[in-house]
Amino acid sequence: MHTILVWDWPVRIGHWLLAGGFILAWATSESETWRLVHAYAGGAMMGVALFRGVWGLAGTRHALFSSFVRGPTAAWGYVKQLLSDQPPHSTGHNPAGGLAIVLLLVLTVLTGLSGWLVYQELGGDFMEELHEGLSGTMMALVVVHLAGVGVGSLAHKENLVRPMLTGRKLGATSEAIANARPLAAMVLLVWAALCAWWFGR
Repeated sequence: MHTILVWDWPVRIGHWLLAGGFILAWATSESETWRLVHAYAGGAMMGVALFRGVWGLAGTRHALFSSFVRGPTAAWGYVKQLLSDQPPHSTGHNPAGGLAIVLLLVLTVLTGLSGWLVYQELGGDFMEELHEGLSGTMMALVVVHLAGVGVGSLAHKENLVRPMLTGRKLGATSEAIANARPLAAMVLLVWAALCAWWFGR
């Protein structure tokens, strides 16, 4: 096992944009004064989630959905193994983390769409309640995700946050990606900004 390049720039930047956008959106959710900021944050998150959907089909090796989407049974199996003495190591996303990512992306799109409808004063009370319910579900999943990162870091004796900053993680040399795709990351940033602007119109 060596320290290799695993996460490209689009994955890393997208991850932190979603995290920052969620914190900002949650912090401004109850304020009329900051309503536009809330819409911008939601729009940026929608942009990131949609880009990540495309990147999951056309990105680098460990960004591809085919490399980490394994379904609920595999995710639960991994969680049980995680509590054992020798949990399996995943160079990319583990099955549980992969499932959480897919659910978070879906929730981001649904929450953003319902929020946009509320912002456009469409759907009435039902849409407002749906948006709040989806937001609450997303918060719960974020908490589970953070707990999983913490438990996984302890079980594997490996800081799982650092790779989302540096892109580098323990793995076999043959599993390394060749390029961090900085140009794709620039496209992501521009796209997220455009989505934020469009949502806040």
